[in-house]
Amino acid sequence: VRERMKAIAQERRRFGYRRLLVMLRREGLVVNHKKLFRLYREEKLAVRRRGGRKRAIGTRAPMLVPLRPDERWSLDFVSDQLTDGR
Repeated sequence: VRERMKAIAQERRRFGYRRLLVMLRREGLVVNHKKLFRLYREEKLAVRRRGGRKRAIGTRAPMLVPLRPDERWSLDFVSDQLTDGR
């Protein structure tokens, strides 16, 4: 079980222990999920985590206050509709 688990984990690096359990059961190996999780940890297998969210660098420029009327026009809408109703 341990060797087959390591082989599948090498082929499919994004598979965690739960998906490995499904693959092993499809191959006909009957394994308890708690035992498989213990073996998974003992073999120091882990799904590689994806990188975090990129953060904005620096500070935002403040919005300029309009100096006279009609200098800035803005529009904010949440929903709109096309002529065919979509």
